[in-house]
Amino acid sequence: MNILVSLLLILFVSNPFTNSSIEKPAANDDKVEITIEANDQMRFNLSEIKVKEGDTVVLTLKHVGKLPKAAMGHNWVLLKKDVAMADFAKTAMTAKATDYIPEGTEDVIVHTKMLGGGEETTIEFEAPAKGEYTFICSFPGHYALMNGKFIVE
Repeated sequence: MNILVSLLLILFVSNPFTNSSIEKPAANDDKVEITIEANDQMRFNLSEIKVKEGDTVVLTLKHVGKLPKAAMGHNWVLLKKDVAMADFAKTAMTAKATDYIPEGTEDVIVHTKMLGGGEETTIEFEAPAKGEYTFICSFPGHYALMNGKFIVE
């Protein structure tokens, strides 16, 4: 009986379907698919994203909360290198008419639309040059908690 239990345990542990880590696609794959969630507690579920320079990135933002866009909207904004996050967020705060993305800004590489609870959106873009970039939610006040690193290798 002990041998049977031991064999079953070994099979379970070595089963690839029990592994919770997700491996990135190989560098020669066409697209890198990323899903990031935002919630009503002003949090992204990812604080770091790594891709390769030139990868085609397909990023899906899911607002897993319930609150409407006007009260707890979320977006995903990838800032250019060396853009001061707080300065950008302060400017974005005044851009309500354009969903808190300042019109004509040159500080943003790419962004999603603003979402309310239960909504999701997908964008596709080419990963920029190697380096470390910052992503945020530009809804007023959210950037302090909703930010992370987008690392291009």
